Amino acid sequence: MKRIHFTDQDLMRIRVAGTIGAAAETLDSVKLLHAPEVGLGFRRWQVSVRGRLDERARPLLALLPSLGPDVDVRSLAGDSVHIEEAVDRLLGAPRNLLRLEFENIRFSPAHRAWARSLVDGDREAWLHVTAALRACHGVTVAPHWVRVRTHLAEARAAYANAMIEGGVEQLLKILCGPMLRWRPPVLELEHPHEADVHLNGRGLVIAPTMFSAGRAELMQPTRDPAEAPVLAVPTVTDALVGSTLWEGGGASTAQALEDLLGRTRAAILEAVAVGRGTTDLARRLGISPATVSHHTSVLRNAGLLTTRREGKAVLHTVTPMGMALLEPGARPL
Repeated sequence: MKRIHFTDQDLMRIRVAGTIGAAAETLDSVKLLHAPEVGLGFRRWQVSVRGRLDERARPLLALLPSLGPDVDVRSLAGDSVHIEEAVDRLLGAPRNLLRLEFENIRFSPAHRAWARSLVDGDREAWLHVTAALRACHGVTVAPHWVRVRTHLAEARAAYANAMIEGGVEQLLKILCGPMLRWRPPVLELEHPHEADVHLNGRGLVIAPTMFSAGRAELMQPTRDPAEAPVLAVPTVTDALVGSTLWEGGGASTAQALEDLLGRTRAAILEAVAVGRGTTDLARRLGISPATVSHHTSVLRNAGLLTTRREGKAVLHTVTPMGMALLEPGARPL
């Protein structure tokens, strides 16, 4: 059992995120694929994926210790929804961050020397890891990524609505279930290891996840201890939720969307499926905020996204019509 202790200040600093990122979801999908029991919600996905990775997944499997904590890929690769952006960040991770992340991981004896080469920043070793990450993402996540992101966006919206309608207490209550229990001022997580985590005014980020189906996980910031931890909450809890996510792949959807809208506007529409600000979009896409504003204005006038102000920030989110373009099987509401 893990117990997260809140102060009044922590409760005021709870926020919700759209995803833990493509890299972290990919590593979770590899763990799930090799789990002895995946649950009915993932049975169809497991059958469609099993046997398609073979040796390509080996470097990622080596990062999964049988005991103790896992490598927090989100800390190293960020929460980008684009796998190439995650790969770039992973390859550029500072050595001190790698050392902090790997020092408590209990790798098997066969993989310890290889893990040391990763900590030492050996580029060849990291290229093997990123090649495996791309390969696994292409098989386990990418064919379903549009539907997954739609699902995560809906979960995030539900979290945000709970906070608007009933405050933080309401949000924490809807998270409760077999994995989480809210006993004010403590949130309890089912976990094989006992731990008490005191937020001490840092707050908490709550992020819906797709492939971390086993349990909720608390991701502690590695580089900056003053940063808020991230609580990754599984969203597929029964067969009915999962059964609608694994129909078809939509491999040509991205190219068709680019042909229709142009590469930049297609990338913006995909990115705002989980809600993004103008500055965030500019940073992720490598373009200026003014360019983002121009393209979001065009997309907004076409009814594909909406824009609202949250404090000083401007948040863009996809509309049902825009989601129908991202996911051809969807129907605008």
